[in-house]
Amino acid sequence: MTLQEYDYARESPSKLAASCLLLALTMKNLGGWTPTLEYYSGYSSQDLHPLVKRLNFLLTYQPCDKLNAVRSKYSHRVFFEVAKVTPMDMLKLEETLTSS
Repeated sequence: MTLQEYDYARESPSKLAASCLLLALTMKNLGGWTPTLEYYSGYSSQDLHPLVKRLNFLLTYQPCDKLNAVRSKYSHRVFFEVAKVTPMDMLKLEETLTSS
């Protein structure tokens, strides 16, 4: 989804990938950012928090009337229907990120 948004072009691909992983871990309640993830990614959890919040905002307020190809593709079983996962409530996300 970020490929369709110009605002994310200035982010480094590694930071974007790490932030997406942290958001996915948080959304699925699979734990937080471990020391191993920090070591291999080069990013601390605090480094990623602002981008994680922006990504969740993008998922929450995505335009439904245009650019549906990505959403349609990732709504299929082959891709585990990840496009249908409900974004986190912004306050709950903030609380979860600050508590870890």
